[in-house]
Amino acid sequence: MTPRERVRAAVGHREADRVPIDCGAMRSTGIQAIAYGRLKSHLGVAGSGTRVFDVVQQLAEPEGWYLEQFGVDAINAGREFPHVGWKAWTLPDGSACEIPASMDFRREGAEWLAYSRDGEAVARMIAGATYFSQAVYPLARDDWQTLMGDLPRQMGRSCWAALAEPLYDGGLSDANLRRIADHVQHLRATSDRAIMIAFGANLFEWASYLRRMDNFLMDLAAEPAAAEALLDRLVEIHLAGLDRLIPVLGDNVDLIQLGDDLGTEHGPFFSREMYRRFFKPRHRAIFQRVKKLNPNIVVFLHCCGSVYDLLPDLIEAGVEVINPVQIGARNMDPQRLKHEFGKDLTFWGGGCDTQSVLSRRTPQQVKDHVRRNIDVFAPGGGFVFNQVHNILAEVPPANVVAMYEAAAE
Repeated sequence: MTPRERVRAAVGHREADRVPIDCGAMRSTGIQAIAYGRLKSHLGVAGSGTRVFDVVQQLAEPEGWYLEQFGVDAINAGREFPHVGWKAWTLPDGSACEIPASMDFRREGAEWLAYSRDGEAVARMIAGATYFSQAVYPLARDDWQTLMGDLPRQMGRSCWAALAEPLYDGGLSDANLRRIADHVQHLRATSDRAIMIAFGANLFEWASYLRRMDNFLMDLAAEPAAAEALLDRLVEIHLAGLDRLIPVLGDNVDLIQLGDDLGTEHGPFFSREMYRRFFKPRHRAIFQRVKKLNPNIVVFLHCCGSVYDLLPDLIEAGVEVINPVQIGARNMDPQRLKHEFGKDLTFWGGGCDTQSVLSRRTPQQVKDHVRRNIDVFAPGGGFVFNQVHNILAEVPPANVVAMYEAAAE
């Protein structure tokens, strides 16, 4: 099978010639640039550079050698996007990398601040950290509802929009849509890997980016009408974006990555009843719009945490692929997930627990752990191997190699 055929088989719930593998097809399945550099040193890879395509989380764009060596079957639609200038920067461990030329990072004391095009410090990286944290919550003030009429501009003040991955530097303007269309056509013609494009369309997360999570959780309980008004406006914005983006993609993209982190390690942020009131009908509207615009694009939802209680509703809303499958969280046991939801969901992740195994155990323990998870998730298809969320800076290179070796075996 080609890599694309392999992924398509998995999401079609058919067993492929081997388990498909991903690293870096979206912003939560990748590897931090520091870990990437350490891995290259460990393997003796020379003559290559490190490009950081997600500056918030400091994720490296996997190069060709990485895709080939570890059998990676899926790529990000923004990969090697030509309309990006790059400039030198230094990672927190002192190693060299490149970041998009449009990024404005300034060292101020022990911190790095990231500035938007409007000159606002939208994110900070404190001493000792290896990623940026959000610094501006545009609707956190008491009179936030007065800003609703200007919501797209307020969204642009969040670091997740202001520091977007290179594909969306230029947003969904006519000019950038033409560039995106040309690029995904080029990728399809030059790569046999499955292609995933990021879109997001987050609801709970975007409301939290805007209001700040504590405020929005209180809104859901104490000001439900205001919360629903914000969510409805977000849906309008997301649907309008999908209406512009999907038609230019043609048949050149296999999956569209949407997102909403709905769980903590111990359970959802809110009750199932609250999910059904505030989010399920709005998620359904977004997922259905994707399928209406292009029935062949697979709906991929990134949704962290313990979301077992919400999976039946997410399936009914239209989710086809779930990620990162946080197997260390409550009620997220692989056997239980596969048994109860394996006919309806493809599990894209859950292959290796990054929190307690990949970063802390021996290579042999990593291998044993990976094999057990594959034995559970792989039968009957519906599984793409990926570690739970990104490979972080502190992960030993030997453990990364052991993880992929076990997946290949």
